[in-house]
Amino acid sequence: MRLADYTQSRDNNFNLIRIAAALAVLVSHSFPLALGSKAVEPLVDLAGMSLGGVAVDIFFFTSGFLVTASLLTRQSVKQFAWARILRIYPALIVVVLLSVFGVGLFFTTQPTTTYLADAKIYKYLLKCSTLITGVNQHLPGVFENNPFKNSVNGSLWTMPYEVKMYIILACVWSIVRLIPANKVKVFKIVLVLSAAISGILLLLVHFHVVNTGGKSLKFFYMFFSGASFYILRDKIALSHTFFFLFLLLLVGALFNKHLFFVSYVLVLGYCILYLAYIPSGIVRKYNDLGDFSYGIYVYAFPVQQSVAALIPGVSVPVMMLYSSVVTLTLAVLSWSFVEKKALHLKEGWLNHRTSFAFPLCMPRSKN
Repeated sequence: MRLADYTQSRDNNFNLIRIAAALAVLVSHSFPLALGSKAVEPLVDLAGMSLGGVAVDIFFFTSGFLVTASLLTRQSVKQFAWARILRIYPALIVVVLLSVFGVGLFFTTQPTTTYLADAKIYKYLLKCSTLITGVNQHLPGVFENNPFKNSVNGSLWTMPYEVKMYIILACVWSIVRLIPANKVKVFKIVLVLSAAISGILLLLVHFHVVNTGGKSLKFFYMFFSGASFYILRDKIALSHTFFFLFLLLLVGALFNKHLFFVSYVLVLGYCILYLAYIPSGIVRKYNDLGDFSYGIYVYAFPVQQSVAALIPGVSVPVMMLYSSVVTLTLAVLSWSFVEKKALHLKEGWLNHRTSFAFPLCMPRSKN
């Protein structure tokens, strides 16, 4: 069956994939946060990349796939932007406030009045709550004696890139809408070419043929690769044979980091979509619980830094155990009382706009 046959339904494993990726980031961060900034996990020596790095790539790929589907379904930048804002910012603002006035106040070595009067905390609050100009990592006097010093929420550094991908996608759509004919076709061509060119550049950068882009290039490729898979969904067959061949290719390439990187760039997206749509049965029951991945991602780092501060010399396994329990609890609360309620606002607003302002717009998707 073609990928397009599966995308007609909302019954998939994306929530499960994303929570696995979020937990992988927690596991990956446990090494430097418990042992110091120079500590790395075993996968880095084996494959040349960290488990957390792979997880972030998964986030960007799945995001590109799902939000492109959302934009092409709604065909409205306003609706697209509103959906993205409600998915990202309510939970983000809560965790930033808790970091500044909860974690920060508790762990700072400065007197409370000095801490609250320091302009740095308000700069942190503003930058991390908006993401437009990057994020701050430092709060005065907080985690200064941890093995990984000063950083309050290191996971947030990827989120400005995510927002930039949304902005680029919306800008391309807005520009293409000015074309007299074949708007959607041109939009699709631009996205596919963007993924192809950035993928070639990514490989050239890896082999030091050119020197440009850095991590932003990789994020760009992953995001627009996901977008391209959605655009080309009618032409892509999800096959057991292809999946296991690609999996064997990745495992077989582990003996050479360069070969692994090339294989990884070429087949990661296909493997993600296979796992998102083909395995069914009991694994789909996870969807009944909720989508806790975002909460895990934004809460894990400050929780882990708190564990490191409260238990000096904490081991990596103990760090993983304590931080995963606390983080998952916070993620469940975030989903139940913040994120899910924000998504209801999104649907209510879209229903209102569809009824009174956009009677001809296409059916809405959940993403």
